[in-house]
Amino acid sequence: MEFTARQIAEALNGSIEGDSGIKVTALSKIEEGRPGTLSFLANPKYTPHIYSTKASIVIVNKDFVPEKEIGATLIRVADAYSAFADLLEMYQQARGKPSGISKKAELAETAIIGKNVYLGDFVSVGKNAVIGDNALIYPNTTIGDNCKIGEGTKLFAGVTVYADCVVGSNCTLHAGVVIGADGFGFAPQQDKNYRKVPQIGNVVIEDNVEIGANTCIDRATLGSTRIRKGAIIDNLVQIAHNVEIGENTAVAAQTGISGSTKIGNNCILAGQTGFAGHLNIADGTIVTAQSGVGRNIKQENTIYEGSPAFRHKDFQISYIHFRRLGQLVQRVEELENKLKELSGD
Repeated sequence: MEFTARQIAEALNGSIEGDSGIKVTALSKIEEGRPGTLSFLANPKYTPHIYSTKASIVIVNKDFVPEKEIGATLIRVADAYSAFADLLEMYQQARGKPSGISKKAELAETAIIGKNVYLGDFVSVGKNAVIGDNALIYPNTTIGDNCKIGEGTKLFAGVTVYADCVVGSNCTLHAGVVIGADGFGFAPQQDKNYRKVPQIGNVVIEDNVEIGANTCIDRATLGSTRIRKGAIIDNLVQIAHNVEIGENTAVAAQTGISGSTKIGNNCILAGQTGFAGHLNIADGTIVTAQSGVGRNIKQENTIYEGSPAFRHKDFQISYIHFRRLGQLVQRVEELENKLKELSGD
């Protein structure tokens, strides 16, 4: 597809500096820009590339002030990153989406399928399951008995939704996601073996949630494991039984959340963070990468770091001392030797 700078600026409500008639047919990163492509500059770290990029058009913030001549045509917008995201959405929509129900899909007689639904090859839909209008269910996906999939939701290849689970509207579940596998409930026995505790709850995912590839969200022992609306969850995340993730909370890759822990709204859990079970984490909490949280966080809008995690500022001070620990030990030993000399020991 081909667009001019004028057409792009109109779509983004931006202003043009340069050739309004120049055309682009593809998108590119600014450092890898080539003629005929459109790029953007949002992160200041990439500013040097705008002077050397071969991209024909670059989207920039309105307040961007160039230090020297730029070869590309600029489109100035209020927020370059958001504007580029808008363009990516337009591009994705222009590519179209799959449609129709494959003859290789297997549907229970009691399943209810909405309008304009796509079901790919080898999709399996269980008894009394409900698929909402405009849902896209890609190949090799399994939807269990009594499940509900909301309108406009996308389940990419190989997703498994166990029986009785609910996925809201306009959600995206990427390849390999497993929703509703049994929670890790086992009772120790006197003979040192473990007895499995039946997990008879479900998982409820509210609207506008995105879940990355190969993430697992376990069903509740009783009640529901619940992911609130607007949450975004990265690849390779483990969410245990009866956990609750708050609205608009972001969970990065390889995070593990133990059973019955409740994460508040608008939290940020960075990569490889871990949470003990039965905790309550306040709204707006930020937990930095590779931190381990073992106790409740009661105050809102705080930052925690470390394992075990504690307040970010306290951690930074402690880390400064930790890095100097070898020097401190050496000084203590020198002082001890001087005391021995003075005492004559």
